[in-house]
Amino acid sequence: MAQVSIRELTVIKAAVLVAVLGTALAGATHAAEYPDKPIRFVLPNAAGGSPDTIARILAVRLTEILGQQFIIDNRPGAGGIIAVEAVAKATPDGYTLLQCGISQTISPALKRKLPYDTWRDFARIVQYGGVPNVLTVYMGLPVRSLGDLVNHARANPGVLKYGSSGIGFTPHLTMEMFKRAAGIDVLHVPYKAAPQAASDVIGGQIDLLFTNLPSAMPNIRSGRVRGLVVTTLQRAEQMPEIPTISESGYPGFEMTSWYGSCAPAKTPKPVLARVEAAILKALAAPDMRKRFFDQGVELRTTAGAEFDAFYKSEVARWSKVVQEAGIKPE
Repeated sequence: MAQVSIRELTVIKAAVLVAVLGTALAGATHAAEYPDKPIRFVLPNAAGGSPDTIARILAVRLTEILGQQFIIDNRPGAGGIIAVEAVAKATPDGYTLLQCGISQTISPALKRKLPYDTWRDFARIVQYGGVPNVLTVYMGLPVRSLGDLVNHARANPGVLKYGSSGIGFTPHLTMEMFKRAAGIDVLHVPYKAAPQAASDVIGGQIDLLFTNLPSAMPNIRSGRVRGLVVTTLQRAEQMPEIPTISESGYPGFEMTSWYGSCAPAKTPKPVLARVEAAILKALAAPDMRKRFFDQGVELRTTAGAEFDAFYKSEVARWSKVVQEAGIKPE
C-alpha cells in the first residue's frame, strides 16, 4: 500500500477545508439573495375551506415581508399524497414549500408504500394553526351531553351511526379513539365528502359526526345540529359554551387538526431560517390572531426542535390508533 507523505496529507486537508468553506459560503450567499423570485406554497387541499383560507392569509403577509409573491398551489387528492409528493421531489431551494398537516402524519399508517418518507424527506419549519374537531349530533337524538350519548350508545349497541369523510380521515379516527375510550359500539358510515355527512346529520340519516369546528359552527349556531364536545384540551374560544371531551369524563382525550409549513429536506439551513423568521414575524402581527380566530383556527408558533418532536409524536400516535382500529394499510 502506497504511503502518503505529510506534504500530500496537508494538501488533501486543505482541499477538504476549501470544499467545506465553499459549501458554507454558497449557502450563506443563497440565503442572502433569497428570495429573488416567487415562492410556490403547495396545499393538499382544494380552494376554499379553512386550510386554504389560512394559507392565503399567511401568504399575503409573507409576500409583504419577503418582497416576493407567495403563490398558492392547490393540489388536492389521494389524501394529500399528490401535493406532498410534489414537494418531496421539488428542487430543495426554498422556492417550493408545503402546507403540511395532520394528514401527513396519518398516511404512513394507512399506506404500505408512499412515494416519499414523511420524516426524512422534509424539513419542518413552523406549525402555525390548530383546529379542534367537534362532535355534532342529530337534534332528534335524545342526548344533551356526552354522558347522555355514552349511556344511550351502551343501551343500544351497534344502533347509532356515525359519519366520516372517509376511512382513515380524522373524523373516522377520532371516533375510533373515542369508541375505545368510552367502551361503546357505534356503526361507521363513510362518505366521499364531509359536507354530505354533515347534511345527513341534519336530516337524521346518521346520528353523529366528528367534524372540524369552522365548518360546523354555522349549523350549531342555527340549531340544525347539537354540538356536544370539542376534542381539544381547552374549550374553543369561538364556542366556549361547548365542553371538552377531557372535562366530560375522559381526562387527557385530545385531537387537534393542525397546519404548518415544511420544505424539501435538503433545503439550505440559512434559507429555512429565513422562512421561519418571516413566518414568525407574520404571525406576530397584531391582527393575525383575530384573523385566524375568525376562521375557527387557534394561532400557534411552534418551530424548530419543538415542531420536530410534535411531528414525530403525531406519526407514532396515529400509527397506534390505526392499528388498534383494525384498519389494514392499502
